Amino acid sequence: MRTRLIIMNFLEFAIWGCYLVSMGIYLEDIGLGSNIFWFYTVQGLVSLFMPALVGIIADKWIPAQKMLSICHGIAGIFMIGAGWYCMQSAGNVDFSILFTLYTVSVAFFMPTIGLSNSVAFNALNKVGLDTVAAFPPIRVFGTVGFICAELFVNFTGFQSTYAQFISSGVLSMVLMCYALTMPNCPVNPASGANLSETLGLSAFKLFKSRTMATFFIFSMLLGVCLQITNSYGTLFIDSFQNIMEYTDTWGAKNATALTAISQASEALCILMIPFCLRKFGIKGVMWMAMFAWVLRFAFFGIGNTGSGLIWLILSCIVYGVAFDFFNVAGGLFVDQQTNSKIRSSAQGLFMIMTNGIGASVGTFMAGTLVVNKNVDMSGLTSAAENLSGWQHSWFIFAAYALVISILFLIIFKSPKNNIKDRDKKELTEQDASGFTEI
Repeated sequence: MRTRLIIMNFLEFAIWGCYLVSMGIYLEDIGLGSNIFWFYTVQGLVSLFMPALVGIIADKWIPAQKMLSICHGIAGIFMIGAGWYCMQSAGNVDFSILFTLYTVSVAFFMPTIGLSNSVAFNALNKVGLDTVAAFPPIRVFGTVGFICAELFVNFTGFQSTYAQFISSGVLSMVLMCYALTMPNCPVNPASGANLSETLGLSAFKLFKSRTMATFFIFSMLLGVCLQITNSYGTLFIDSFQNIMEYTDTWGAKNATALTAISQASEALCILMIPFCLRKFGIKGVMWMAMFAWVLRFAFFGIGNTGSGLIWLILSCIVYGVAFDFFNVAGGLFVDQQTNSKIRSSAQGLFMIMTNGIGASVGTFMAGTLVVNKNVDMSGLTSAAENLSGWQHSWFIFAAYALVISILFLIIFKSPKNNIKDRDKKELTEQDASGFTEI
């Protein structure tokens, strides 16, 4: 079972890794540099409703592993379509057509992140494994898949072509088939339930809990940071090729490969999560993730591909803590604090707050209010002059992350126990009571 889940996670994140960090380079090359933020913003916008909608369907009617297959099939077809259109256009790419094809694809891809978690947790529970201990070593291979995809598009030259979209689409079709081999996930039909339960809206009742409400709000605020470096990180590093002092540096020529260090760091950090959760609790782990974002942005602001390469490398190293301590630990926290009836819906709600509201607002504001104001994407300003604009942008993002991390440390209170523990205790008491009666 571990091996089967490892393969699933590898494919899940390899699909994303084919284009997520390299797409900006291609879009800038075909004259869509000023529209880069839209491609990352829409990823957040569709996450406002698609993960929750798909999670409801998976909870109530269609088993999660089948829903995972359906979503990857649709996402793969439209991502291949986006690549095919770009190939046929011979460089004269119309923004509206490419954007539409891409939007449909990511609309069905984003729910698969939460679905794959639900499928994995269900499979682990079926074989009697503790998800907190067993899931991180499996999830780490998702990061390995992301890294392999990054390196593939970098060294094949796909990072600056439409081929990255086609590569992603092909892998989606593979996972479409593979998902059907996963253990069946039970559904909970809403017969006899009220409208809220039928629609899967019960997950929103979690906001009645002060702890969960605070958790989701800060998830949204930190979600603002999630896609900023994915949107502009490789483009920033790639821009050093246009500065004479850095033209021939390895980092400038291999921006995607350099940022792969971020995912290598992720792989190590995932393995640290069980220990850190036991040692520091969910509050400590989440706070470390927030402060890591401060360092992530600040190191970008003082780094370059020459003598300042070490700062870019350090930025990539802390990214593992920033991303995984937040996303993986957050997913585990949601799993522990919800019962089986709303677990997929709750994971979808977590996606809404982070990759939905947070990421869409963050990427939109980063593009319109910060990067496009400080950096000239038209090519009329030299890369050397733009460097100062890039630096100011990274420092603004670092300041935001610092404020959020301080507020979280003051406001959030960790729960003393979790739903799963209470469920197990009640089940044991019921069994004991039944035995006594017999």
